[in-house]
Amino acid sequence: MDNAIQNYVDYLHNVKQVSHNTEVSYHQDLKMAAGYLEGMDVKDPLDATATNLNSYMLYLEKEGFSPATVSRKVAALRSFYRYMLEIKEIEVDPTTELKPPKVEKRAPNVLSVDEVDKLLSQPDTTTMKGLRDKAMLELLYATGIRVSELINLQLSDVDIKRSFLICREKNKERWIPFGETTKQALTLYLKHARPVLLKGNENEFLFTNCSGKPMSRQGFWKVLKGYAAEIGITGEITPHTLRHSFAAHLVQNGADLKSVQEMLGHSDISTTAMYVNLNMNKLRHVYNNTHPRR
Repeated sequence: MDNAIQNYVDYLHNVKQVSHNTEVSYHQDLKMAAGYLEGMDVKDPLDATATNLNSYMLYLEKEGFSPATVSRKVAALRSFYRYMLEIKEIEVDPTTELKPPKVEKRAPNVLSVDEVDKLLSQPDTTTMKGLRDKAMLELLYATGIRVSELINLQLSDVDIKRSFLICREKNKERWIPFGETTKQALTLYLKHARPVLLKGNENEFLFTNCSGKPMSRQGFWKVLKGYAAEIGITGEITPHTLRHSFAAHLVQNGADLKSVQEMLGHSDISTTAMYVNLNMNKLRHVYNNTHPRR
């Protein structure tokens, strides 16, 4: 079973060129399924039946996995067996009738403009770390890029003079503008902080940690949570919260959906449309609480 899974993961990496996170996630999901199937004496994934896989899905639900997690694991299985069918290793796809649980979509967590202002004013810009943190937070909110894209930015990806950055994913590129405040924060960071933080190391990553190495996802998440706690945000906040806030605030202020879609890098505009729905819900709430004839 391990060989079949590894061959599939190699296919994801070399042919499909999925993100690193997707590759790792699918690999882990398939190994977990493999362990369950082996416990049912199914030593080869090619011998798994629809009944075996449905039993696995029921096991996941019984063990308390959330509907979203079960759905993701089912998606990994479906992708795996479709690939096996495509390369003619199996004649029938056992996942055809597999029905994942319904996942209830939650509204994205969005900060208010005032909360964003307070958050972005927290870094102490009299320190090298503060200058870096200020630049990272400003850039994340100004462009709506993902944290993985933020930490992988290279020096050559940012055009300070024209106030644009280029975001590269797979075989696509997208250009995203940023404002004067972000430009100033980046300029100060690059001039004063980055040379000090590098500690003699040489790398092309835009942002580094205090040891001169590229900033990690976990490192930035810790930075963000620390500043959020300082202004009293105790609920769930992630780097993606700033991405959601970027998009929601643009839509609230009249940005057209197509432009927001392009900046976020969404392949389907229906994904971007959730920010319109979010804005409509906010307007409805205001109306219901203020109109005399509501």
